[in-house]
Amino acid sequence: MDLIRILLVDDHPIVREGYRRLLGRQPGFCVVAEAGDGEAALAAFAEHRPDIVLMDLSMPGGGGFAAVEALLARDPQARIIVVSMHQGAIFARKAMAAGARGFVSKSSPPDELARAIVTVMGGRRALSTDMAQEFARTSFEEDDFASLTPRENDILLLLARGMNGRSIAHSLGLSSKTVQNNLSQIRAKLGASGDADLVLKAQRAGLVDAM
Repeated sequence: MDLIRILLVDDHPIVREGYRRLLGRQPGFCVVAEAGDGEAALAAFAEHRPDIVLMDLSMPGGGGFAAVEALLARDPQARIIVVSMHQGAIFARKAMAAGARGFVSKSSPPDELARAIVTVMGGRRALSTDMAQEFARTSFEEDDFASLTPRENDILLLLARGMNGRSIAHSLGLSSKTVQNNLSQIRAKLGASGDADLVLKAQRAGLVDAM
């Protein structure tokens, strides 16, 4: 049986090393490359043409949602599984809407990641058990966040994690004016009175843990 060739995309080297060791113990898996941000992921994907991309969402250089869309713009057949610390169903929904084939939370048991890889290689979509339960518990039609673009999702995530506009701009490689314009759009879409209200809405939607 041919090896399943995997690209790891996460901005934390220790996390990537953990994935590499975990996947190295699984028969039939081979990690062929790693990347720490979206730009590096595009370059690694072009060079190695992996079968599966494991993608974090919270990354510098454009953010994870934008990286998913950029990879799929290069190759619409790319198989991307998002692996994230965030367990809100909105994250999984937005990742799938962006074109990801699977979503596994980082709190899942290790065997769930391996199972998701095999499932996606088989042409099906994959969710870790906790995310499948979240999907069953919530309704996509009732999700006020569905209209947000990938960039707006990335900006909202960083805001909810405590970053100010200038820090968000630096992290995502955007101008401060662009970030402020996007925040205005986000407030309008979500009916938020200000940034504090946006953070509260993000917490209630499960994007981030309540402080």
